Amino acid sequence: MSLVLDAGAFIALERNDRALWRRVDAAHLESSPPLTHGGIVAQVWRGGSGRQARLARALLGTLVVPLDDDLGRRAGVLLTRAGLTDAIDAALVALCRPGDQIVTSDPADIDALVDAARLRVDVIPV
Repeated sequence: MSLVLDAGAFIALERNDRALWRRVDAAHLESSPPLTHGGIVAQVWRGGSGRQARLARALLGTLVVPLDDDLGRRAGVLLTRAGLTDAIDAALVALCRPGDQIVTSDPADIDALVDAARLRVDVIPV
């Protein structure tokens, strides 16, 4: 089981959401670091320089997967099935495996993508 983080989850960590930090810490204790992709990083990273210290800490402990051709194609198929347009969200869902937990600030769109992917994952609103 992986904890999969969208941009809203990283923003919550940056704002010091203690409950989410506990989830992230628990994932590390289980030797299963949180997972995301590079497109999500682009949505939240603004250069750091001390302003994003919590975000930098969260990203340091996160497995960031490249949004490559394969992931992009899988995301595109999900967008077609779900009738949606957000490729970044679709790529996040395309990363998931059954049993994963997606932490998101957009549960409605993520739920639609999860349904389109025919996945059994938990969608956790933040």
